[in-house]
Amino acid sequence: MAEKKRLTSYTYGPVPSRRLGLSLGVDIVPPKICTLDCVYCQLGRTTSSSTTRGDFVDITAVLAEIEAKLKAGLEANYITLGGSGEPTLNSRLGELIDGIRRLTNIPVAILTNGTLFYRDDVRVECAKADVVAPSLDAGDAAVFQAVNRPNPDITIEKLVSGLEQFRREFHGAIWLEVFLIAGVNTDAEQIEKIKRLIQRIRPDKVHLNTAVRPAAEPDVLAVPREVLDRIARQIGGDCEVIGEAPAGLSDRHETRAEAEVISVLKRRPCTVQDICAGLGMSPHEAAKHVGHLQRMGMVCSEHRGDVTYFHIRPDTL
Repeated sequence: MAEKKRLTSYTYGPVPSRRLGLSLGVDIVPPKICTLDCVYCQLGRTTSSSTTRGDFVDITAVLAEIEAKLKAGLEANYITLGGSGEPTLNSRLGELIDGIRRLTNIPVAILTNGTLFYRDDVRVECAKADVVAPSLDAGDAAVFQAVNRPNPDITIEKLVSGLEQFRREFHGAIWLEVFLIAGVNTDAEQIEKIKRLIQRIRPDKVHLNTAVRPAAEPDVLAVPREVLDRIARQIGGDCEVIGEAPAGLSDRHETRAEAEVISVLKRRPCTVQDICAGLGMSPHEAAKHVGHLQRMGMVCSEHRGDVTYFHIRPDTL
């Protein structure tokens, strides 16, 4: 059994999601245990590459935290399993979803890279969710290596065939995300290869994404909107470019603990507006907390164009 590392909080948000509306995140794998080491990951480099499933967190404590959020009046479109690593690496994933079902009717989503769906147990457990959102960022092995830097046990064919099998077994929604990097996986030939793999997987939706937040590698470049629109037309079907995150609950001026801000920023870079929307804070309150955390040396900022993102300094984790 893997060591269970206690996070600041197992849940974070609700945070505004460009695909899921307001989403209560649930973190069930310690940072950053993953099967991939994607160049675009907003959480930075993978520190522990693994395909071995483990019992990483106290599921009873996770469910208790979710229950407390519900009793406090949680408003969310989804409860989303994702967070600081690849969630399907948690061997108690199915048990957690069953527990959430007993607590609430809020739909459950899983944000996954899809690499472990070749395993029967992973497919059975993920089939308990309402929405499964896997990723496919390459049309061939060479680009898969360049963009996703997989664990040696993972191949692109393993990923695609596993998702093909899951589609045959799963009656819920599959929303496939394709992350595009300028000059890497955006030429017409590569998009045609990706399109053929999408046709094998048969997702309900295809979402095109690109670099908005700071990435693991500094040379990851965003794809212009007009190019994304062209690629969406090339892929066809129910393919759309992901828009900006909704404003959410930014008009709620409740004061939330600074620990909630830390919990959100540990998992992804955010703007002050993201914090306002996700935690129901006023801009003044969010800026106050971020400023305090910066003065303490816990938070640093990074600029993407004219947008400023804040994240927890890695050496403070």
